[in-house]
Amino acid sequence: MRIRIVDAFTDRPFAGNPAGVLLLDSFPDDDWLQNVALEVNHAETAFAHPLPGGGGADWALRWFTPATEVAMCGHATLATAHVLHSTGVHRGPVRFATRSGVLVASPGEDGAVTLDFPTAPLTPIDLPEGLGRALGAEPRTAFDTGPNIGDLLVEVADERTVHALRPDLEALAACSARGVIATARAENPALGYDFVSRCFFPNVGIAEDPVTGSAHTALAPYWSERLGRSVLTGLQASARSGRVRTEVRGERTFLRGRAVTVIDGELLV
Repeated sequence: MRIRIVDAFTDRPFAGNPAGVLLLDSFPDDDWLQNVALEVNHAETAFAHPLPGGGGADWALRWFTPATEVAMCGHATLATAHVLHSTGVHRGPVRFATRSGVLVASPGEDGAVTLDFPTAPLTPIDLPEGLGRALGAEPRTAFDTGPNIGDLLVEVADERTVHALRPDLEALAACSARGVIATARAENPALGYDFVSRCFFPNVGIAEDPVTGSAHTALAPYWSERLGRSVLTGLQASARSGRVRTEVRGERTFLRGRAVTVIDGELLV
């Protein structure tokens, strides 16, 4: 079967967040899916198969890290939509049936894809003991991001602090269900982004995720409230880096980005 590696939330190869994408006739057993994701060894591998016509969704979609299945993944959804559209397998908006409900990916005339995701509910919480030491910076605020994401969202002092983070991942794993999203306001919005973030997910086998779509369903409402605008651009400041354009519309958050296929091969097992 065909297997593709797609760099998501970028318009050039070797940037953004790479994802494996496999289009199947049906889902094999979970052990096989997990083994393929471990072999691919990117943050997520997406598995999708077509659904019968006339229903509420067009394709079933699941995402696996090298260690476990996850409830939501933005960059691998973008990567899957890119494969469907670029190969002509599906035209127009595609509705994915997932563990997080039906997620819609709509292609634009410029080649970008807009994802329609649920907005993460943000609940302020007390800072977990030892979080500052584990992260490498003392957070100003902390928020739970709800069951779909399972992260801790924290704001730190400034953009330079985000870039300089060198967390103790073993200690950080005790602070939330999946991981920690660290963010700050952009120091210079003239550079084309409004906020900056980095994401660390040790509990699902990802030390640092390059560009995290699901995290932006929490980052978007957080910064939209503080900056007074519904449409923003986030820079995820990993080594590969990537930008996510966000728009908050109440209970839904729209994430817009591009993707590039860098490997198109054959899975032999």
